[in-house]
Amino acid sequence: MDSTLAKGLSVIDWLARQQRPCGVSEVARALGLARSNAHRTLQTLVACGWAVQDERSAYRCSLRLFELGMQVEASIDLTSRLHPVLAGLARATGETIHLAVLDGAEIVYLDKFDSPLPVAAYSRIGGRAPAHCAASGKALLAALCLDEQALQARLGPLTGHTPHTLTDMSALAEELRLTRLRGVAENRQEWRLGVCGLGAPIFDARGEPVAAVGMSVPSIRFTRTQSREWAARMLDCAHDASRSLGFRPATARPESTHPAQPALSHPTSPRRRAA
Repeated sequence: MDSTLAKGLSVIDWLARQQRPCGVSEVARALGLARSNAHRTLQTLVACGWAVQDERSAYRCSLRLFELGMQVEASIDLTSRLHPVLAGLARATGETIHLAVLDGAEIVYLDKFDSPLPVAAYSRIGGRAPAHCAASGKALLAALCLDEQALQARLGPLTGHTPHTLTDMSALAEELRLTRLRGVAENRQEWRLGVCGLGAPIFDARGEPVAAVGMSVPSIRFTRTQSREWAARMLDCAHDASRSLGFRPATARPESTHPAQPALSHPTSPRRRAA
């Protein structure tokens, strides 16, 4: 066990439960620490944004802890509410289906349904993937409608994971534009060789993209005809998932994209905004 990390977490936990600012000596006594040790730990928490120090040199937890807690609560609620909708897509396609959210330049898998087929794509709940080369990530990036500069600021340099990964920002921006028109993002062996995928964004009641439904498929089964059928099913699933979160087409913003292929398009795309 990392004793320094454990000590810092203990201080955060204790401070959060006091619901008031506390001095260094009080923290030291409560946790059995030397005053100098407690002071270093508190100063580190302040420097990292987990605590704040007032004019009386007392400490309390920062709102960062609250924000993180709200995100965890939201992700749990999101998973439970969308699980039945994604289960239907998994049964209909027989492929690996997952629910993902965007976290900076990566996606995080919140839920998944494994394919029962002998050859199947693998992912795990809690796992991460670069947003620029996973279908779910590209679906969410497209829904954010970022311009190329904002996209660069969010993702940084694009790392190539296979020979098929898009590492040019202009090329990625163009693909995201086409994704908005199609309503569905594609991954053709861009993250892992031999694995392709589709992704579609899920919107909440405000029209914000909050998650994406994704499908991972071995490339040997990712034919043009099959992928079009899956894309149509995925759009239906994303539409149903959005409606379950309170989204209605009437909430589409004035700047929303009008897809070129209405039959294969999500009901809306949110407003253009900065990273």
